Amino acid sequence: MPLLARMLPAPLTMQVRRGAVVELGALLADSRVATSGRVAVAVGPGQGDHIESLIAPQLDEAEVFRVADGSVDAAVTLGADLRKGAYEVVVGVGGGKTIDATKYAASLAGIPMVAVATNLSHDGICSPTASLVHEGGKGTFGVPMPLAILVDLDFVHNAPKQLIRAGVGDVVSNLSAIDDWQLGNTERGEPIDGLACSMARTAAEALIGRTDSIESDAFLTVLAESLILSGMSMVVAGSSRPASGGDHEIMHAVDQLFPGTSNHGELAGIGAAFCFFLREDKARVTQVVDCLRQHELPVVPADIGLSDEQFAEAVALAPATRPGRYTILEHLRMQDNEIRDRVGDYVRAFGR
Repeated sequence: MPLLARMLPAPLTMQVRRGAVVELGALLADSRVATSGRVAVAVGPGQGDHIESLIAPQLDEAEVFRVADGSVDAAVTLGADLRKGAYEVVVGVGGGKTIDATKYAASLAGIPMVAVATNLSHDGICSPTASLVHEGGKGTFGVPMPLAILVDLDFVHNAPKQLIRAGVGDVVSNLSAIDDWQLGNTERGEPIDGLACSMARTAAEALIGRTDSIESDAFLTVLAESLILSGMSMVVAGSSRPASGGDHEIMHAVDQLFPGTSNHGELAGIGAAFCFFLREDKARVTQVVDCLRQHELPVVPADIGLSDEQFAEAVALAPATRPGRYTILEHLRMQDNEIRDRVGDYVRAFGR
């Protein structure tokens, strides 16, 4: 009998609502998550004390670990602690850095991980990757997808507004990444996964046309669901292709050349807008720029403290950050002087 459908990995449960952290105990009581009660909880430095006070009454035997930062060293240290304790599952509670470090630590310890997001800065909530800082800069590491996902809107509302808005930039950049994947398919015969593209595109389209913003629970719910769906598209594709194209190449180049310039989502949003400008897709670049401005996200290099020359330098380096990936940047093969000209044209068109 022929195989009629492929099996798709997905979290056992996904909840986006207020008070999700308080209900963590009920989730972990599910026999599919933990059976003997050997649970570890990893919290970040920001709200660690508050989170620990909320979960302590419901997880009497759980051991709480503090994750110092989003570095490889912090993740390796946590992974060693998890192996020593023979835990069944580790729960990562916090923002992107804490969740990424916990995902990597869980993979080192060989145990499943539950993600409890208190911020919505990028699609790492559900992605099969962890972005961690190391001596050479920042790297992306393959990890298993979280077993379950909770997003607590009470915590999200209290998170820095800049970081929440950054999640919008990361989701919207899917549109550029999908166009790059389709370009790779057309020009290089690269296999493309239509389902993964559909998931990533749906995540972006659900968000880009909304008129409300991060002040409303309705918007945050869609943003959380879009980030999760974006992460799942990468799991389905088996790579970051549906959510990372020339836009993310530019982001990685900025991180390498000018570390600390801005955050993941802000850079992804600018990268997406610039890549659509390079494609001469006037309708889409206008739509993306309007979305970025609506949510008070940066649009041009000056908005993140870079000169046009510095941004052009990052664009020139960008293809080297993902060898073998074919995007609009590799397709155009622009020389340095042409890159500077195109950056100047973009800034004149959309700068204020």
